[in-house]
Amino acid sequence: MTDPDQAQDHVVLLDEDGNRTGTAPRATVHSRTTPLHLAFSCYLLRPDGQVLLTRRALTKRTFPGVWTNSFCGHPRSHETMTEAVERHAAHELGVTVTGIDLVLPDFRYHAVDASGVVENEYCPVFFATTEDDLAPNPDEVAETRWARMEDLGRAVSAAPWAFSAWMVAQLTDLAEVDIPAAASV
Repeated sequence: MTDPDQAQDHVVLLDEDGNRTGTAPRATVHSRTTPLHLAFSCYLLRPDGQVLLTRRALTKRTFPGVWTNSFCGHPRSHETMTEAVERHAAHELGVTVTGIDLVLPDFRYHAVDASGVVENEYCPVFFATTEDDLAPNPDEVAETRWARMEDLGRAVSAAPWAFSAWMVAQLTDLAEVDIPAAASV
């Protein structure tokens, strides 16, 4: 019998203009020739304005062990982006999120990890908040750290190679966005 969650574990494929062209099983998409697909990134903020950084689990297929934004994921074809953000927050960090705010609607990137696996994503970026205690899923997250955005910006400027390629690019773009004062880059 097929696990219904596994049957739904797919990515939404896109053409170069961002139009949906179909779906593919997530397990088969990330390779050296990854097709363009839909994803999202989320920065989780606490009420004091600190942002959560996560270190990707060492077992992740792409960019294992890399420090990055709070969490990322792929929406399923039947989900809204908000539903996908909520689902991944619960799955990866064990938290409920509120105040989901789209801050970079048109972010897109292409990056290659050390093993040659390609990320090729149209990846809108969100901010969200939580007051929950973290309960990281070890299959997704190796470590977590809360940091002030300005400290994160300085760390990325000093050592961009220590962070995910998408987060480095997102922080550059976020510097141009009107974001909450407590979380400014």
